[in-house]
Amino acid sequence: MPIFAALSRHAAPLPEDLQSVAAGFCERLAVVLDAEQAAVLEHEAIAASALKVCVCSQFVADSWLREPGLIAELAAAGDLFAPTRRDQYAAALRTAVAEIDGEPALAKVLRRFRRLEMIRIAWRDLAGWADLDETLADLTALAEACIAAALDYLYARACDRWGTPTLADGRPFNIVVLGMGKLGAWELNYSSDIDLIFAFAEDGMLTGKKEISYGEFFTRLCRSLVKMLDEITVDGFVFRTDVRLRPFGDSGPLIMDFDGMEKYYLTQAREWERYAMIKARQVAGDFETGRQLAALIKPFVYRRYLDYGAFEELRSLKFQIAQELKRRDRLDNVKLGPGGIREVEFIGQAFQLIRGGQEPVLQQREIQVILAALADLKLMSGDDVATLKFAYRFLRRTENHIQEYQDKQTHDLPTQRVVRQILAYSLDFEDWEAFKRELDAVRERVQDTFEQVFSLSEQDTKQRSARLIWTCAADDDLALEALADYGFSEPRNVLQAIVDFKHSHAVKRMTAKGATILERLVPQTIERVAETEHPETTLPRVLKLFEAVTGRAVYLSLLAENPQALAQLIKLTAASPWIADYLALYPILFDELLDTGALYAPLQKQALREDLGLALSRVEAQDSEQLMIALRLFKHQHVLRVAAADIMGFIPVMVVSDYLTWIAEAILEQVLARAWAMLGAKHGYPPATGPEPKHFAILGFGKFGGIELGYGSDLDLVFLYDAADGDALTDGDKPIGTAQFYIRLGQKIRHILDTRMLSGVLYEVDLRLRPNGDSGLLVTHIGHYEAYLRDQAWTWEHQALVRARFVAGDTELQATYEAIRARILALPRDYRALQTQVREMRQKMRDNLAAKDPAVFDLKQSAGGIADIEFIVQFCILAHAARHSDLAKYTDNVRLLDGLQAHGLMPAAETALLKQAYCAYRDYGHHQVLQDLSAMAAAGDFTALRAEVERLWQQYMC
Repeated sequence: MPIFAALSRHAAPLPEDLQSVAAGFCERLAVVLDAEQAAVLEHEAIAASALKVCVCSQFVADSWLREPGLIAELAAAGDLFAPTRRDQYAAALRTAVAEIDGEPALAKVLRRFRRLEMIRIAWRDLAGWADLDETLADLTALAEACIAAALDYLYARACDRWGTPTLADGRPFNIVVLGMGKLGAWELNYSSDIDLIFAFAEDGMLTGKKEISYGEFFTRLCRSLVKMLDEITVDGFVFRTDVRLRPFGDSGPLIMDFDGMEKYYLTQAREWERYAMIKARQVAGDFETGRQLAALIKPFVYRRYLDYGAFEELRSLKFQIAQELKRRDRLDNVKLGPGGIREVEFIGQAFQLIRGGQEPVLQQREIQVILAALADLKLMSGDDVATLKFAYRFLRRTENHIQEYQDKQTHDLPTQRVVRQILAYSLDFEDWEAFKRELDAVRERVQDTFEQVFSLSEQDTKQRSARLIWTCAADDDLALEALADYGFSEPRNVLQAIVDFKHSHAVKRMTAKGATILERLVPQTIERVAETEHPETTLPRVLKLFEAVTGRAVYLSLLAENPQALAQLIKLTAASPWIADYLALYPILFDELLDTGALYAPLQKQALREDLGLALSRVEAQDSEQLMIALRLFKHQHVLRVAAADIMGFIPVMVVSDYLTWIAEAILEQVLARAWAMLGAKHGYPPATGPEPKHFAILGFGKFGGIELGYGSDLDLVFLYDAADGDALTDGDKPIGTAQFYIRLGQKIRHILDTRMLSGVLYEVDLRLRPNGDSGLLVTHIGHYEAYLRDQAWTWEHQALVRARFVAGDTELQATYEAIRARILALPRDYRALQTQVREMRQKMRDNLAAKDPAVFDLKQSAGGIADIEFIVQFCILAHAARHSDLAKYTDNVRLLDGLQAHGLMPAAETALLKQAYCAYRDYGHHQVLQDLSAMAAAGDFTALRAEVERLWQQYMC
């Protein structure tokens, strides 16, 4: 019986158009098969599948005709029916390679092995015996086995010739072979090439017959490996091999050592290389050193934060995709065309680049696994993920069947009628039209999901006028007209500011990626600034801020990708140049602009403590550098929140100072605790103390003591300690005296507070109010402190004590200090002598510090200003505290005035006037700071209040 007739009895009916194809093949097969080889057709599974497989794959059919015993060989070995044959690839190749001698023989073995397995894989796929996952796994494992077998053989030969490279510890080592793309992701398609990158652990010299460096040794090895895999011989090729994804591409070395790889990826690699590295996986070579390379590369691929910078590269890639989709030759491409495989992969990898650093589950390679993770993380809906997974499997099967037809690396749908019918039949469709309808529907759903998911704030469609302004020259009439249309009252000056910014050194030094960000960000900014009350002053401020952060384009990208953050920045910059400068100094604060709820709601004292405690819980106890960085970030974040709430009128001036004071207190508490722990770890603790700070207190004077800190205030501090024996030693391995311990504690606190870092100082610290000022000890014993205040202090030092309070430390020592303060303030004083001393001190200050310009009113130092009010209050407290001890209870001027009124020492009208003036001056001063101006007013401002304060000065002080 003819072969065609015999096989037709076992197989499902062929489509009519394909019967002649099958019959012709069977006629040719009958000619070449001998009786023994033909016996394989009696195998039920082969008889049922042979017609479909050989019609749908010319590659399989031609291979069988060329080598008639081939299918019988696969069937006899059982390989054709084995779903896990890939598990034996490595062992089978080792056995085959062990029997050869020379590279030509190796090439022959690898090519025949590849051809046999490709026939087996295609047969199982087309016969319906293998699902997509098995097919992809088999193809990937086949490539890995061939690479490994070739490398092992070539490495051994190279070592025999040149010697064996060894690590510094003497261990021999081989190269690391990274598989990229689908090979790395275990998703190799049927006729795919393989993308490889080579690396080796460390360089050295081989000193055999001829001295040769490890680099040269491994370069020769890689060349031999690529040639072994890629070269076309009479037996074909193993795998087309592409090494252009390596550092520097074609212009770079074929292989680099780990140091060179790390330097490249940290300093020179482009964003698309991060995209490519997502799927990188070691497929052959030295797996021990390979783990080291993987650890080096991982931080380059996955950032620890939400990677706003990745948006820019993804936008560029998406644009390239969109441009390619317009090409007519892409319309029938199942990989690169609309709704194709690449779009499915792009969606997954976009999420991986942006969120992979924070979500370890996204740090995987297989797209089907990533899609499932996106559903689990609620980053995509279950329906969208199901759509993409179905589409991916459908498209990958289609791709494999296209390539299995002739073992050609193509992704295009066939154009010939018969070949179209063959593809449809291979995928179990009745005809081409039915298949094409399903394919079109699948691709349409992919493209819809792609457009829906990939919504990276489509700012690129902003109005043309803003783009025109950004791209034009300083004298461009169209740009000037556009600025005028936007409402800029001085368009020529504004355009000049834009042009100056565009041509500034900072902008010129930006990378191409950074320049692309500006091309989107500046037009957005122009449009939004035009909506502010004073756009012509706001825009130069914003551009100045941009110029300051051009070196860190990720922050500009954050603004470009988050319209709300940009809106908040413009809103705050329009209201306050000080805030603009603050953001320019500390651009890490841009993240704060994303959460407007938190931005305008500064935290209360306890919440600040908790927030700082949480932030510092991630800092190791002895890591002083990270501690200082974390403290400065905390301060900058919370000062920005206070300033934002202040400038927008959400909180009154009295509360502004409260918030700023609470921030400083929370920081000091933690600084003291950490400094104590650091010294304790080194020296042990003083007697009768332990891990918690004991017998030490920090006093705040001036604005800090008075709970009246401003934005730029320094901290006036005094350190106190209490110890029965200052010479008693601490209990650690390196003991020191107790007094010395507390002195070092004070030094450590000051170091943490006022060390200048890239993120600035935490606080400028003034310690001159301690006993004997700069010539006195940094830390004062509590007993000596009282004696000094009682017996040696000047009157102005008692004045300062009025506004001094405990701010951090041992609460027992707090009680001791407060009792001392009460006793000192309650000392009996001669009224007239005190009045003279206070008045003379005030006059010295006015002579030395007040503004000399008669057109200016210095809020603090001019007559009728803040200092006059403070001196009146301090005089009254010192004059009357001996008879009214509770006058000294508080340290802030407002409540001190309330106390004077309560005891009948100052009429209500006068205390109300002084409080009104004091608050008005401070409110004005706060907002002068936010406008980046000095604490000065015009001579004509506050005239009524000033006159009343001067009158009361004369009344109380003269």
